[in-house]
Amino acid sequence: MTILYLLPTLLQGLKITLIITFLAMLLAFVLAFLAGFGRLSKFRVVRFLTAFYVEVFRGTSLLVQLFWIYFALPLIGISLPPLAAGVLTLGLNYGAYGSEVVRSAILAVPKGQTEAGIALNFSPWRRLRHIILPQAFVMMLPGFGNLQIELLKGTSLVSLITLADLTYQATILNASTMETTMIYSLLLVIYFLIAWPLTRGIRWVENRLSVGRY
Repeated sequence: MTILYLLPTLLQGLKITLIITFLAMLLAFVLAFLAGFGRLSKFRVVRFLTAFYVEVFRGTSLLVQLFWIYFALPLIGISLPPLAAGVLTLGLNYGAYGSEVVRSAILAVPKGQTEAGIALNFSPWRRLRHIILPQAFVMMLPGFGNLQIELLKGTSLVSLITLADLTYQATILNASTMETTMIYSLLLVIYFLIAWPLTRGIRWVENRLSVGRY
């Protein structure tokens, strides 16, 4: 059994994995900022709702969340296709973790920066946009980089809800060929080749945004 025989099937799964990763990253990024700002809101009800979301999704298993959204929601009349269920679950889970990255980075900006904005008569929105976020975003990047790698690895769970991603295709190939070592070695290499440019990309952005700041 040659690698050339195995690769076409694995590459079919790679397409699904990349789609899920990209869409889930977008959703997680948006939710991270919404929940991160929500945790810092002056309104108690907003803080409570965002804290509840964050603690539920950080405090329960990603696998259980995936099964609940795909298998339990239809029992109350909400049915999602496998792709939507996978993207939603991953986005909600990693968005909850990302919200803590956002919150902690904003809190890490020295208070003197906010006071300087007030002295310059900046509105709260202008202080956030021009003073706080540019500094906080640089601090968020390492945390976001780690989370996107974890999200990529988490996509392997969607094979359990019948999505034909990389892991699913590898499992099918293994069952039909029994080339376990070769198949799962290829799987490791492919995941690494996806993760490596993501890591380097975040590091490149971090270096570019850090120029002149220190």
